[in-house]
Amino acid sequence: MGDGSIEVDSIEPIGFPDITPELARESGFLGVLDLLKVAKHGKGENIYLIRFHYLRFRAKRAGRRESPHRRVIKT
Repeated sequence: MGDGSIEVDSIEPIGFPDITPELARESGFLGVLDLLKVAKHGKGENIYLIRFHYLRFRAKRAGRRESPHRRVIKT
């Protein structure tokens, strides 16, 4: 991806019913099971949807946003 940084847009607590096949695909996973295998950290008691975007080094200086992303993390 080159030089740049990740900027967090939001962190939102969610529940298991919020983890849909659509959310998994939008987050770059094949499906819910694939997402859960990667997302689990620690005891896995809390689930957060983290929205973020990548800033290229040039874009960061110009203040432009690049591609938006999402990740679901269980802690």
